[in-house]
Amino acid sequence: MSHPTGPVWDAICGISRFAALSTMAELGCADELADGPLGAEELAVRCGAHAPSLRRVMRELASMGIVRSVGADSFELTEHGRTMRSDVPDSVRSAVRMIAEGGFWYAMGNLPETVRQGRSAFVEKHGHLYEYLAANPDSSRTFDDYMTARATPFASAVAERYDFSQVATMVDVAGGKGHILAEVLRAHPGTRGVLFDMEHVVGGAVEYFAAQGLAERCEVVAGDFFGEIPQNADAYLLASILHNWDDNDSVRILRNIREAISEDGRLLILEMVLPDEDVPHIGKDVDMRMLAIFDGGAERTRAEYAALLEKAGFTLNQVIPLTAGASLVEALPA
Repeated sequence: MSHPTGPVWDAICGISRFAALSTMAELGCADELADGPLGAEELAVRCGAHAPSLRRVMRELASMGIVRSVGADSFELTEHGRTMRSDVPDSVRSAVRMIAEGGFWYAMGNLPETVRQGRSAFVEKHGHLYEYLAANPDSSRTFDDYMTARATPFASAVAERYDFSQVATMVDVAGGKGHILAEVLRAHPGTRGVLFDMEHVVGGAVEYFAAQGLAERCEVVAGDFFGEIPQNADAYLLASILHNWDDNDSVRILRNIREAISEDGRLLILEMVLPDEDVPHIGKDVDMRMLAIFDGGAERTRAEYAALLEKAGFTLNQVIPLTAGASLVEALPA
């Protein structure tokens, strides 16, 4: 039987393990180890690091199964560590770098103050996340890479697990560059798409769809989801959007879609739907980040999504589990 303090100490030590992982991500160690083992001295030279300090970090990473020791003073990547390379399809390097980014680190470190005040300490210091990213181009590029990496497994899951046979046109609301929409279009040749996002975003979407050979099947429209949304599509997708907003703003977004959607259309919400039970779930971890970074942003339970949808004129029809803790919520016009 484990000691009662075990879960607490595990969380405390988890900060140290993550710090080692973020050091590996920031220095690009995995990329340097891609071709095989390296000694700590050589790895430090390639990464621009202090060798004795890096050796201690590698020792911690070896205890985590990210690298393994080879000989007296060399290290190689494990299968887990391979995902820290920047050039592999399932890379998580950008995710680690983003969570360790200065503003995000500040937000999590000041969560007690956020909970005391009921207002994000991050927002108090930096403004809205997207204002912060606009003022910090390097962080913005890391965030874009992170969102792309995060969307990749969700995109294929949505395309594979939802029946798009009756969807002639889908609007991806605030869909960024359109990774999820592109995956749906590739998997379902009978579907056309509309990528709807802010003016400063859609240029990248135009380039992306052209590069994917999908430009003729996808219209790109600039706009704001608090304003007018493209009308009368068969399906509307909100992917990782509502968790950024409080209930009032979420209902505003949903009502705008309700005004745009055809009466036989369907709304698809890609989010992490939290279980009601006292069980671990990645969405509960992400919810702490939403609490820290956004004023009112939150992950929600099925019942909470049902309540939001009802206020906006929708009925929750089904929740389809996907991958990595995500779900696809299907709602129909009430």
